[in-house]
Amino acid sequence: MKGRASFADFLIVATGTSSRHVMALADSLAKDLKKEGYLAKIEGKNSDGNWMVVDAVDVIVHIFTEDSREYYALEHMWGKN
Repeated sequence: MKGRASFADFLIVATGTSSRHVMALADSLAKDLKKEGYLAKIEGKNSDGNWMVVDAVDVIVHIFTEDSREYYALEHMWGKN
């Protein structure tokens, strides 16, 4: 993302097997990042769990269910042209 967006240096896209798995991945990642001293905030926690974002300032992690990942296709939006 460096040079392409001002809000983060890195964008990571991951897929969980279910909405419960997506929520567990986001919670675990945020806890691990905080243990290492990073600021980490979860967005979408009160949603249906099909798409959650862990914002760690310079690194943004999007975690989707498979259907949501295909629908939103962030890789195509931010991928190299």
